[in-house]
Amino acid sequence: MRPVVKFNWFKMFWDGFTNMNRLSKTLWIVAIVKLIIMYFILRPFFFPNVLDTTYDNDADKAKHVRTELLEKAS
Repeated sequence: MRPVVKFNWFKMFWDGFTNMNRLSKTLWIVAIVKLIIMYFILRPFFFPNVLDTTYDNDADKAKHVRTELLEKAS
């Protein structure tokens, strides 16, 4: 029986990123910066947490969600 060898995901990605050319690395950096901007800067402005600001407890939040879902379904 062969011994079980764990696949090292980190090593695979590290080798891939270190062997990229300069343009590829620049494009990855641009993509990662865009994701960070979208998640940490734009998300709070365009998707505010309405349930936490409007309702105090989980029962009221659940009731509101249930009401909204049933109204939209019918």
